[in-house]
Amino acid sequence: MATDGVPGENPTPPEGATDARYDYDLVVVGTGPGGQKAAIAAAKLGHKVAIIERRHMMGGVSTNTGTIPSKTLREAVMYLTGMAQREVYGASYRVKSDITMEDLFARTQHVIGREHEVIRAQLLRNHVDILSGTGSFLDPHTLGVLDDDGIRRTQVTARFVVVATGSKPHRPTTVQFDERTVLDSDGVLALERVPNSMVVVGAGIIGIEYASMFAALGTRVTVIDKRPSMLEMCDPEVAESLKFHLRDLSVSFRFGEEVSGVDSNTHGTVTRLASGKRIAADAVMYSAGRQGQTDALNLSAAGLSADSRGRISVDEQYRTDVPHIFAVGDVIGFPALAATSMDQGRLAAYHAFDEPARELQSVQPIGIYTIPEISYCGRTEAELTTEAVPYEVGVARYRELARGQIVGDSYGMLKLLVHTETRELLGVHIFGTSATDLVHIGQAIMACGGTVDYLVDTVLNYPTLSEAYKVAALDATNKIRQVARFSL
Repeated sequence: MATDGVPGENPTPPEGATDARYDYDLVVVGTGPGGQKAAIAAAKLGHKVAIIERRHMMGGVSTNTGTIPSKTLREAVMYLTGMAQREVYGASYRVKSDITMEDLFARTQHVIGREHEVIRAQLLRNHVDILSGTGSFLDPHTLGVLDDDGIRRTQVTARFVVVATGSKPHRPTTVQFDERTVLDSDGVLALERVPNSMVVVGAGIIGIEYASMFAALGTRVTVIDKRPSMLEMCDPEVAESLKFHLRDLSVSFRFGEEVSGVDSNTHGTVTRLASGKRIAADAVMYSAGRQGQTDALNLSAAGLSADSRGRISVDEQYRTDVPHIFAVGDVIGFPALAATSMDQGRLAAYHAFDEPARELQSVQPIGIYTIPEISYCGRTEAELTTEAVPYEVGVARYRELARGQIVGDSYGMLKLLVHTETRELLGVHIFGTSATDLVHIGQAIMACGGTVDYLVDTVLNYPTLSEAYKVAALDATNKIRQVARFSL
């Protein structure tokens, strides 16, 4: 195993598991965010742990084709296009006039390589044995480790198992993917050049993230979705703000439209819509949801099964129908985010070994790395209205903040939802620069049961974007005060 510092080279399982009937107390399948945290959490509790991963996929999909590459690509786009500075230096400002895919991916490959090293070092430092190969159930307590040719290199037994195999892009059977002009979100990372035009099918998080990146590069983007709007999980005002901003970057939207097929040749693609419309573009990117990677697991041998999208059903403790087998991350479905997957992995390990654990599901933040970014935590106006919860809205615009002017962000906004009677924070919704960082201030206050009065009374550094919280808090409390006057 990995005890000699060479992961996966020794096929003989080590001794020392707490339960002598098994080689390991816990075996984790997958080194993505959920798998990493499950393995390390169990090791910190003093248990014997192994983790199974394909040699070229350390860190899982998140590190190699998903979260890390796409977010690094976004940073490269933001820098090279000068997008963040155009408010200050003019609409034509660019750091590099002719941006190539090599320019964009240079940073991405560096970051991926560093992440591989960091993850491997963390696992080894915590004495987690790394078994190189593909994990597959032989029975509920036994897993085989297969090499790239499907030949079993070794097998191990485990008291508990955590499945954290992640997901892959769902590919509709009606579409012929050619990895050159018709791609999924993973294929975007293999593009040879920046396309002049692109069709993005799917207005969910991944689709809109990539649409905004390519629009910033100057690509003419058309977004198609059969749903009536994009990012339906977001506050409508925030989603509309992003939509307006993307339209300013020449993004076209075709909502309520369904793709009937895509034709491609050496000249590009033509996307055929059910309504009869045809859209020509250099490339088509499909973002039609994700598929759990469970095909190679041989779940039936463990007494488990997956749904049509490859997802495994779990209870509130992330336990599957087989009590000693847990599943976390994308393979269990929504919210399928790296941040939530990490906590799911930690909690699954705690529940397996009866360690006290508490989950703050109601205040988990959502981060969407569009350009500009979106983040929110807590409930939306629609949810509060449906539940008949009395609330008031406080809004701060970045253009009203000195820091907003300094960083050149005149479109950003922060919205607070405040209970009019208890004055507690019910939700925070942010659009603009540093939204995914700023949201954690509101998250912390909500998790601690704090009220809007904390934000009114506290002193925040000036000039900062965090000041938006105080501006929004004052806006909300002033509105509550005005209504109260009529009740006297």
